[in-house]
Amino acid sequence: MHVQPEPILVIAAHADDIEFAAAGAIAGWAAAGHPITYCIVTDGSAGSNEPGTDLAALVARRQEEQRAAAALLGVHDVRFLGYRDGVLQPTLELRRELTRLIREVRPFRVLCQDPTLVFAGSTYINHPDHRAAGEAAIYAVFPSAETRPIFPELLAEGYEPHKVRELYLMFPPAPDLYLDISDRIEQKIESLLCHRSQLGPEVAEWVRKWDAENGAKIGVAYAEAFRVMRLVDN
Repeated sequence: MHVQPEPILVIAAHADDIEFAAAGAIAGWAAAGHPITYCIVTDGSAGSNEPGTDLAALVARRQEEQRAAAALLGVHDVRFLGYRDGVLQPTLELRRELTRLIREVRPFRVLCQDPTLVFAGSTYINHPDHRAAGEAAIYAVFPSAETRPIFPELLAEGYEPHKVRELYLMFPPAPDLYLDISDRIEQKIESLLCHRSQLGPEVAEWVRKWDAENGAKIGVAYAEAFRVMRLVDN
């Protein structure tokens, strides 16, 4: 069955978050012709612990890295909202900005981080920015993007309501969809290695291990995991 290409919007807290969670799936969707937009919510300025770091230069570098990583996957529309890294909150201001973006891009599918994840195993506490970006994105998808009386100032700007049909949650505690990315794993790793200010070559081993564990769930070499909500019955 031929699927008509439609826009997809991916929202994440930081540069490199998207590549870890969904680069393989995104590369496949882009190759199938879906126009994809990235929205990076924070400025990435907490991405170094070195004293005396030039934070403005770090912000610029992380944007360059994100654009390069996106381009390797076939994504050329990357937006940066510029909220301060490390202290993000799911405010009405952020929800309004994401609502505006959804109404502009009019995606049939939105990807965002799962705000219910607090502890990942026994070794990682989920970054609060991930949870804040995810919460704001979810409530921008519903009810804000589709409801006319919410944020009426967006109507005055020309942004009409839009109904998102599918919501994919990245890094969910309880996935219900595994997508085979076996033919995209090297492309995924290459995109992650664009983030040189944050990641070294060891990321390849980590990603292969994680995605092989996901792949084993569906009998393939490598897979990415999502929780999916279908918001339209058809």
